[in-house]
Amino acid sequence: MTSSRVRAVRDPRAAVRAAWTETVVLAGRIACSLSRGLRLGAGGVVGGRVVLALEPKALSVLTRGRRVVLVSGTNGKTTTAHLLASALRTLGPVAHNASGANMPDGLVAALVDDRSARYAVLEVDELYLAGVADAVHPAVLVLSNLSRDQLDRGFEVHAVAEGVSAAIAAHPGTVVVANADDPLVVGAVTGADRVVWVAAGAEWQADAVGEAPARPEVRWSVDGSGVRGPEGTTPLRLSLPGRFNRGNATLAMAAAGALGVAQPDAAAAFAGVTSVSGRYALVDRGPHTLRLLLGKNPAGWGELLPILGNAPALLFVVNAHEADGRDTSWLWDVPFEQLPARPTVASGEQAADIGLRLSYAEVDHRTEPDPLAALDLLPAGEVQVVANYTAFLSLRRRLARKAAP
Repeated sequence: MTSSRVRAVRDPRAAVRAAWTETVVLAGRIACSLSRGLRLGAGGVVGGRVVLALEPKALSVLTRGRRVVLVSGTNGKTTTAHLLASALRTLGPVAHNASGANMPDGLVAALVDDRSARYAVLEVDELYLAGVADAVHPAVLVLSNLSRDQLDRGFEVHAVAEGVSAAIAAHPGTVVVANADDPLVVGAVTGADRVVWVAAGAEWQADAVGEAPARPEVRWSVDGSGVRGPEGTTPLRLSLPGRFNRGNATLAMAAAGALGVAQPDAAAAFAGVTSVSGRYALVDRGPHTLRLLLGKNPAGWGELLPILGNAPALLFVVNAHEADGRDTSWLWDVPFEQLPARPTVASGEQAADIGLRLSYAEVDHRTEPDPLAALDLLPAGEVQVVANYTAFLSLRRRLARKAAP
């Protein structure tokens, strides 16, 4: 008889709690299946909502006995979490909210999907970090960066940093893997008991004006095309583009190392990650080959502009729904002036906003609100597509429908 069954026999209340948990999980799975069957969505979030409605402590209940890693920050958390989950799978099964649903309902859905996994890698919206950490008591917390994002939904970035700092202080036993190159992260993490500092890079510094913390001594850093850590320098063979993704990989490798994954094993696992929830994917549509890139805020777009390189054509797609932030004034902080001349189209529901910004940057472009119609204005061949959150999801769905037989 297993130890859990022995406990249930000895404590009838434990048996009742276990039975209730299974009932709640079943209800969540039924809700998920119905949502998918009715084509209302992927189903994961609604399943998580049903579970939380029936069992408000579901996060605590479903993470008992697991080693949990939380990945948070403004940019890079989805990619870092995907890379980290791939590394931890070298040790065993991993529950992971791979869709990027990073609020409590999405986290619960991921935990329900894989009840037996010993490890859980949970990407967490920074505004929910404190509550989630209190529920799951993470073994490791990864903090990528902190910058301005969705101010009409969230808080001023220094207030976010203060919340992160409080969350860390409440869990002194957690290993914090933190980006030493972001002054706001350094300020939030300094004073924590167990910190692994990583030189992951942070080109965007505009939100850290007035911050003057000393840069900590790092144990991990990007080293050319590899990662330098306690085991020396390990080559990286990333399929994901950009210097910022090498920084994400370094954070992920450091976090995996804190849980016992050797650097070469982590690097080998990273090589198999070719896209992240559709980001960086190549999609053929008619005469065009699209590379899909997600940018949500000035820091993210600023990191993406350099990797656009000499691509022959560009498509920028911007919406302004609640999930994006309804205020598009952040576009004025993106250095579009860096872009060399090439065929460019401004698109999305806020095509006029991004078009105006491109005009002031003296970037020659055309404007077409419908992204698929916008593609018809571009020459055949490669097109780099940069879209914000809801624009990215909508475009992916439309491209998938067009590709379906």
